[in-house]
Amino acid sequence: MKPAILAASLLALALSAPAQTPPPAPHDPAIVFPVPDLHTQIDNLISVAKTKGSSGTTIEDYGRYKIQLSARTTSGGAEVHAHWDDVMTVEQGSATLITGGTVVDAKTGADGETHGPKIDGGHSQQIHPGDVLIVHAGTPHQLLLEPNTTYAAVVIKIHEP
Repeated sequence: MKPAILAASLLALALSAPAQTPPPAPHDPAIVFPVPDLHTQIDNLISVAKTKGSSGTTIEDYGRYKIQLSARTTSGGAEVHAHWDDVMTVEQGSATLITGGTVVDAKTGADGETHGPKIDGGHSQQIHPGDVLIVHAGTPHQLLLEPNTTYAAVVIKIHEP
Protein backbone atom coordinates (compact mmCIF):
# COMPACT_ATOMS: atom_id res chain seq x y z
CA MET A 1 0.00 0.00 0.00
CA LYS A 2 1.37 3.44 -0.88
CA PRO A 3 2.35 5.54 2.17
CA ALA A 4 -0.04 8.39 1.27
CA ILE A 5 -2.92 5.93 0.87
CA LEU A 6 -2.05 4.34 4.20
CA ALA A 7 -2.05 7.74 5.90
CA ALA A 8 -5.45 8.54 4.40
CA SER A 9 -6.75 5.17 5.62
CA LEU A 10 -5.48 5.88 9.14
CA LEU A 11 -7.12 9.30 9.04
CA ALA A 12 -10.42 7.68 8.07
CA LEU A 13 -10.10 5.25 11.00
CA ALA A 14 -9.22 8.04 13.41
CA LEU A 15 -12.11 10.17 12.26
CA SER A 16 -14.60 7.28 12.42
CA ALA A 17 -14.10 7.08 16.19
CA PRO A 18 -16.76 8.83 18.28
CA ALA A 19 -16.18 12.57 18.16
CA GLN A 20 -17.56 15.42 20.19
CA THR A 21 -17.65 17.78 17.21
CA PRO A 22 -17.88 16.58 13.62
CA PRO A 23 -15.37 18.10 11.20
CA PRO A 24 -16.63 20.75 8.80
CA ALA A 25 -17.92 19.28 5.56
CA PRO A 26 -15.38 19.60 2.75
CA HIS A 27 -16.43 21.18 -0.52
CA ASP A 28 -16.36 17.81 -2.28
CA PRO A 29 -17.79 14.51 -1.00
CA ALA A 30 -14.39 12.86 -1.54
CA ILE A 31 -10.97 14.45 -1.69
CA VAL A 32 -8.00 12.76 -3.32
CA PHE A 33 -4.43 13.92 -2.96
CA PRO A 34 -2.66 12.23 -5.89
CA VAL A 35 0.79 10.91 -4.99
CA PRO A 36 2.52 12.73 -7.89
CA ASP A 37 1.09 16.04 -6.65
CA LEU A 38 2.21 15.32 -3.08
CA HIS A 39 5.70 14.40 -4.30
CA THR A 40 5.93 17.63 -6.31
CA GLN A 41 5.01 19.62 -3.21
CA ILE A 42 7.48 17.61 -1.10
CA ASP A 43 10.25 18.26 -3.66
CA ASN A 44 9.54 22.01 -3.38
CA LEU A 45 9.66 21.81 0.43
CA ILE A 46 12.95 19.92 0.27
CA SER A 47 14.45 22.74 -1.82
CA VAL A 48 13.56 25.20 0.95
CA ALA A 49 14.69 22.79 3.69
CA LYS A 50 18.13 22.55 2.07
CA THR A 51 18.71 26.22 2.96
CA LYS A 52 16.60 26.57 6.13
CA GLY A 53 16.84 23.09 7.67
CA SER A 54 13.11 22.44 7.53
CA SER A 55 10.00 23.41 5.63
CA GLY A 56 6.34 22.54 5.76
CA THR A 57 2.94 23.41 4.43
CA THR A 58 -0.68 22.75 5.34
CA ILE A 59 -2.50 21.34 2.33
CA GLU A 60 -5.91 21.21 4.04
CA ASP A 61 -7.21 22.52 7.37
CA TYR A 62 -10.62 21.33 8.54
CA GLY A 63 -10.35 22.71 12.06
CA ARG A 64 -10.46 19.39 13.93
CA TYR A 65 -7.78 17.95 11.68
CA LYS A 66 -5.13 19.22 9.28
CA ILE A 67 -3.17 17.54 6.52
CA GLN A 68 0.38 18.79 6.24
CA LEU A 69 3.61 18.02 4.43
CA SER A 70 6.95 18.33 6.19
CA ALA A 71 10.55 18.19 4.95
CA ARG A 72 13.79 18.33 6.94
CA THR A 73 17.48 18.30 6.23
CA THR A 74 18.51 18.85 9.86
CA SER A 75 17.36 17.43 13.17
CA GLY A 76 14.43 19.09 14.87
CA GLY A 77 14.13 20.29 18.42
CA ALA A 78 12.02 18.57 21.04
CA GLU A 79 8.33 19.40 21.13
CA VAL A 80 5.11 18.52 22.88
CA HIS A 81 1.73 19.31 21.36
CA ALA A 82 -0.85 19.94 24.07
CA HIS A 83 -3.89 19.35 21.86
CA TRP A 84 -2.72 17.66 18.65
CA ASP A 85 -2.08 14.00 17.84
CA ASP A 86 0.36 13.57 14.94
CA VAL A 87 -0.17 10.74 12.47
CA MET A 88 2.81 10.64 10.12
CA THR A 89 3.72 8.59 7.09
CA VAL A 90 7.41 8.73 6.23
CA GLU A 91 7.72 9.44 2.52
CA GLN A 92 11.47 9.90 2.18
CA GLY A 93 14.58 9.39 4.29
CA SER A 94 15.17 7.77 7.63
CA ALA A 95 15.39 9.33 11.07
CA THR A 96 15.56 8.50 14.75
CA LEU A 97 12.29 9.24 16.52
CA ILE A 98 12.66 9.93 20.22
CA THR A 99 9.47 9.83 22.30
CA GLY A 100 8.76 10.23 25.99
CA GLY A 101 11.31 11.45 28.48
CA THR A 102 11.64 15.10 29.45
CA VAL A 103 12.08 18.15 27.21
CA VAL A 104 15.27 19.95 28.28
CA ASP A 105 14.92 23.72 28.87
CA ALA A 106 11.23 23.46 27.97
CA LYS A 107 9.37 26.61 27.05
CA THR A 108 5.58 26.47 26.66
CA GLY A 109 3.80 29.07 24.55
CA ALA A 110 0.31 30.50 25.02
CA ASP A 111 -0.97 27.93 22.50
CA GLY A 112 0.14 25.07 24.76
CA GLU A 113 3.00 24.04 22.45
CA THR A 114 6.21 23.18 24.30
CA HIS A 115 9.65 23.37 22.67
CA GLY A 116 13.19 22.69 23.79
CA PRO A 117 16.56 21.72 22.30
CA LYS A 118 16.41 18.01 23.14
CA ILE A 119 14.83 15.18 25.12
CA ASP A 120 16.42 13.45 28.10
CA GLY A 121 15.46 9.87 28.87
CA GLY A 122 13.26 9.18 25.86
CA HIS A 123 12.81 6.01 23.81
CA SER A 124 14.65 5.97 20.44
CA GLN A 125 13.54 4.06 17.36
CA GLN A 126 14.46 4.17 13.69
CA ILE A 127 11.80 5.20 11.18
CA HIS A 128 11.95 4.61 7.43
CA PRO A 129 9.93 5.31 4.26
CA GLY A 130 6.52 3.68 4.46
CA ASP A 131 6.45 3.66 8.27
CA VAL A 132 3.37 5.15 9.88
CA LEU A 133 3.71 6.63 13.34
CA ILE A 134 1.29 8.13 15.82
CA VAL A 135 2.47 10.56 18.46
CA HIS A 136 -0.32 11.33 20.91
CA ALA A 137 -0.95 14.81 22.30
CA GLY A 138 1.15 15.42 25.41
CA THR A 139 4.00 13.15 24.28
CA PRO A 140 7.48 14.69 24.02
CA HIS A 141 8.98 13.86 20.63
CA GLN A 142 11.94 14.75 18.45
CA LEU A 143 13.32 13.71 15.05
CA LEU A 144 17.07 13.28 14.69
CA LEU A 145 18.61 13.06 11.22
CA GLU A 146 22.03 11.78 10.23
CA PRO A 147 24.14 14.34 8.32
CA ASN A 148 23.26 14.66 4.61
CA THR A 149 19.82 13.08 5.13
CA THR A 150 16.65 14.42 3.60
CA TYR A 151 13.46 13.45 5.42
CA ALA A 152 9.87 14.07 4.31
CA ALA A 153 6.50 13.02 5.68
CA VAL A 154 2.77 13.44 5.29
CA VAL A 155 1.47 14.61 8.67
CA ILE A 156 -2.13 14.47 9.77
CA LYS A 157 -2.74 16.51 12.89
CA ILE A 158 -5.87 15.60 14.86
CA HIS A 159 -7.15 18.00 17.50
CA GLU A 160 -7.73 16.53 20.94
CA PRO A 161 -9.79 18.80 23.24
